[in-house]
Amino acid sequence: MPINNNIMIDTLIEKIKQTNNPTVVGLDPRLEYIPNFIKQKAYDKFEKTPAGAMEAFWQFNKAIIDATYDIIPAVKPQIAMYEQYGAEGIACYIKTIAYAKKMGLVVIGDIKRSDIASTAEAYSDGHIGKVKVDKKEFEIYKEDFITLNPYLGWDSIEPYIENCKNYERGIFVLVKTSNKNSGQLQDLDIGGIKLYERVGELTEQWGISLRGKYGYSSVGAVVGATHSKQAKELRERLPHTFFLVPGYGAQGGTAEDLSVCFDKNGIGAIVNSSRGIIAAYKNEKYSNNFSEQDFAQASRQAVIDMRNDLNRVR
Repeated sequence: MPINNNIMIDTLIEKIKQTNNPTVVGLDPRLEYIPNFIKQKAYDKFEKTPAGAMEAFWQFNKAIIDATYDIIPAVKPQIAMYEQYGAEGIACYIKTIAYAKKMGLVVIGDIKRSDIASTAEAYSDGHIGKVKVDKKEFEIYKEDFITLNPYLGWDSIEPYIENCKNYERGIFVLVKTSNKNSGQLQDLDIGGIKLYERVGELTEQWGISLRGKYGYSSVGAVVGATHSKQAKELRERLPHTFFLVPGYGAQGGTAEDLSVCFDKNGIGAIVNSSRGIIAAYKNEKYSNNFSEQDFAQASRQAVIDMRNDLNRVR
C-alpha cells in the first residue's frame, strides 16, 4: 500500500508528538460548568436567552482554548451541547471550531451521524466537505475529523471517505463505546464474533486507502477506556486503525485501563476528557488552588496532570 501525502491522521499524530500529549479536550459545556461571572456578563448583554447562553459558552470555550492550545493537540466539541439551543447554538459551535483551528488545534467534531447514502452525503459535505450554491462552493463547519455511527453499513460511510480523500479530513467510527450499556448491542454474538469486533474489522478495511506515513488511517475507531479487555483485543486486530478513546476520568477509565490502546511506539490513540478538564475548577483537587476567576488555569493544570498520567503508561 503506497503512502499517501496530505493525510489528516498524520497531522493529528504530529501534533501529539509535538505536544508530547495524547489528550483531546472535550468542549462540551453546560451552563452549570460556566463560572457565574461569565454567565452574568452574557446575560447582561443578551438576557437569559439562548443567545445569552451561547455568549457564555463562547467566552468559556475561548478562555479554555487560550489556556491550553500550546499543550494539547486537539479539541472535541460535542455538537449536541450546542445544537439544543437552535441557531444560536450552531453559530457558537462553528465559531468555536474556527477559533480552535486559528490557534493551531485539530478539531474532532463529535456529531455521531448515520443515515442512508444521499443523506450521509449531505452530512459529509456540510461537516468535512463543501456545499454548493449553484456554481459556488462553501465550507460550513470545517471540522478535521467527525464521529460516525456505522449501523447503516458501507453506503452510509462511503460519502465521508470521498470527502476525507478530497479535503484531507478524517472520521472516527463508533466501534466499542464507553457507556455502561454498550454491550446490549455491541457485544452480541454474530456467528462466533462479537458485533463490535466485526465493526472494527470493517473500519480497518474502510480505511485502507487513507493510510499515512505512520501506518495509521484517517478512518479511526471510537474505543472506550472503560472496556480495557476489548480495547486490547481491538488494538491487536486493528493495526492500522487509530483510536479515539472516551471514558477517561469522570466515566471511570484510568490510564492503566487505556494503556492497551497505544502501540509499542506509544502512539495509536488520543484520549478524551471533557468535564474533567473544562470543569476542573469545580473539582476539589483544583478548587483549593484555583478560584472561579481562574477556571481556565485550572483546566490547564488538569491537562498537564492528564498528560503526565497518560505518558506514564504509554
